[in-house]
Amino acid sequence: MPLPKPPPDPPPANGPPANGPPANGAPANSPVDERAIAAQVPRLRRYAAALAGNLSDADDLVQDCIEKALANRHTLRDVTRLGGWLLSILHNLHVSGLRWRRRRGPEVPVEDLANDLALSAAPADRAEVRDFVRAFNQLSEEHRAVLLLTGLEGLSYREAAEVLGVPVGTVMSRLARARERLRVLLDGGTEQAVRRIK
Repeated sequence: MPLPKPPPDPPPANGPPANGPPANGAPANSPVDERAIAAQVPRLRRYAAALAGNLSDADDLVQDCIEKALANRHTLRDVTRLGGWLLSILHNLHVSGLRWRRRRGPEVPVEDLANDLALSAAPADRAEVRDFVRAFNQLSEEHRAVLLLTGLEGLSYREAAEVLGVPVGTVMSRLARARERLRVLLDGGTEQAVRRIK
């Protein structure tokens, strides 16, 4: 005669039941489901478009990010940090892609983002938007990333540091340099003046 099964353990205070998957279909010990990740897609797409420089590559980057996040969602311990976790995945995928493209050969600059943003702006502002995007695209990868995370995504310095994998002080210094370089570029500064801001 088989022994009766023991009753399931009581659920932890802030998580799924210890025995078996939660009702929402996510794997055991995973506080994240597909809907929570899908809700972050507009934010991921904005960041990816600014990093990649065109919407096609941005969409590919977001797709790869979501696939990786779904496959590794069990590693996220604090669901309140989902946005930063996804941005970290996206950023790391982008950096890995850059390394691969550098080995493959030079990139051809694209201005899809400038044109898309300019078309969505008021007619009087279109030239300024194009100028801003062109200046922004002249910034280094490090400077663009820190400006996007703090300015566009509204992350704190600490959160941006976690996404980028650098100390908070590095985020602060990169942000100061990025703002100064962007100001010089927008004011029509010379390349020599821009080079001094590294």
